Amino acid sequence: MSGVWVFKNGVVRLVENPNNSVGGQLNTRKVLVYLPTGEVVSSHSALEQNLLSLGWERYNDGDEDQLKYHKPSVVDHLISLPRDFSKLRSMHMYDIVIKNRDSFSVRDV
Repeated sequence: MSGVWVFKNGVVRLVENPNNSVGGQLNTRKVLVYLPTGEVVSSHSALEQNLLSLGWERYNDGDEDQLKYHKPSVVDHLISLPRDFSKLRSMHMYDIVIKNRDSFSVRDV
């Protein structure tokens, strides 16, 4: 038996398919928000514009499946994203937020 145990209002229950949870309690959709403008980032072009303004540069290593950005002033900062924006997941969004704490936020829809 697989799934996720949920504790709510003093009751524990097993949700077997958390992607279809009622009320969106477990897997709510996330969006990346650019804090200076409050806008939801909805495309790679919008994200790139924001990253470039923060000193990030496009990093080309020949990988056709990913877009990568690096910050020349910080050696170990590299952001790797799927080229298809619809495949951007919360782990990618949180990577952006951690490396740009004052400029981005991840929020539930």
